[in-house]
Amino acid sequence: MSVRTAPLLITVTLFCLTVANRPKAELKADDRDIPVGGSVTLTCSVKPSSSGWKYFWYRGEKTSEPLSSQLSAGPIRVSEGGVYWCRGGRGEPVYNTESSDPVTIYKIIPNKAVVTLQPNWTEVYVRERITLRCEITGGGDTEWEYEWRTTSSEKPPEQNKHSITSVTESHSGDYRCKGRKKHTQHSSTGWSDPIKLTVSDELLPVITVSPSWLTAGDSVTLNCRVKDPSAGWKFYWYKVVPHPSNIYYSYEQLPGSSSGTEQDSYAVHGQTHTAGYLCGARRGEPMFSIYYSGIRYAWSADFNSSASLTVSPDRAQHFTSDSVSLSCEGNSTEWRVKRFSTEDRDSSACSSWWGIMTGSTCNIKTDSSSDAVYWCESGSGEFSNAVNITVQAVSRPDSSSFPVLLVVGLVCGIVLVIPLIVLFCYRASKDSCFVRPVKSESANADHVDHKNDHHSTLHHAQ
Repeated sequence: MSVRTAPLLITVTLFCLTVANRPKAELKADDRDIPVGGSVTLTCSVKPSSSGWKYFWYRGEKTSEPLSSQLSAGPIRVSEGGVYWCRGGRGEPVYNTESSDPVTIYKIIPNKAVVTLQPNWTEVYVRERITLRCEITGGGDTEWEYEWRTTSSEKPPEQNKHSITSVTESHSGDYRCKGRKKHTQHSSTGWSDPIKLTVSDELLPVITVSPSWLTAGDSVTLNCRVKDPSAGWKFYWYKVVPHPSNIYYSYEQLPGSSSGTEQDSYAVHGQTHTAGYLCGARRGEPMFSIYYSGIRYAWSADFNSSASLTVSPDRAQHFTSDSVSLSCEGNSTEWRVKRFSTEDRDSSACSSWWGIMTGSTCNIKTDSSSDAVYWCESGSGEFSNAVNITVQAVSRPDSSSFPVLLVVGLVCGIVLVIPLIVLFCYRASKDSCFVRPVKSESANADHVDHKNDHHSTLHHAQ
């Protein structure tokens, strides 16, 4: 006898369990500084976010005990400075996250931080030297550590003094500081009020020369103007010396100005020939930088035996497109012709854009921009007399065209006069024709009147 067995069916259910790495808590503070008598809020969270987490809070080392034996479900407020961190936990038994990164909280103390600028200038220029200081009221320098905050691209070191030997525009910005007590952990002053540092491009003093044209016995007065005249500037005065082989002048310091003058004016006595001047200005201790003005001139029309300028054609007024030659003569073989115009705002040498220099002569083609003062400069460092050339903005008439213009004028005159004579004669003859009939009618009228008078007389006689 055989036994038949039924087949055995076995069902197996598989579960997939994914085990993620232990999450890490994240700690945030709404402020890092606890104000006097106040507190800050600390918030702990777990990323990625999920439900059921509560948090342990710690201050000090990670081996320290939690601030509370109870897990908190939300943010906490603290009023003591220190290093804080947190971690999350959930489940039973409690599953803990990794600890957060620490966050340092400082308790603000009543001492006040102040930023000062030395020298205390309202405006600072490129290349000047300045010092920023962080000063704490009610405490010595040795008791504090310092921290700076700035909107500039140059962050100061954590010291109470920050010296900049040559400022640039990148140093412009707001500067704040605060102090932390060295021997009292996590106690700090509040941030100071900001001080704004504005660094401007290099200063360009402006020199004026009076009079601009010399006469015998004149003294020349130089004035040097800067934007902030009350900031302790010293002024330096120079006379320029030309060198035609070099596009630049050399400078000769005027007597009594080697150490600078506090006055922004300087008098030059006994100047009889054309001369160029400039001034310099500097401030601060030590005086690192000096800023120079442009060059301005005192011109003289008097001939100088060692350097003179002659103009051909020799006249004061010229016309557009005239050819004018400016020739230099004197005790030199090397020359250049220069000019100064209000349009150029500076002096320039005879060159392709306004003249052609050949030897010691500059040939110019006059135009509306040729109104200027012209002079020569010699290789021996001399200035010539100066000449003021003005140009009338019309072309000079061509003398060869004068006979043609005369003939054309006469022909036009004759053509206009002959019709006038004909018209006059015509009107005269027409007027004479109308006069005779009028006289006849007048005579007839008289005759009729006399006849009527005679008829009337006869009538009355009857």
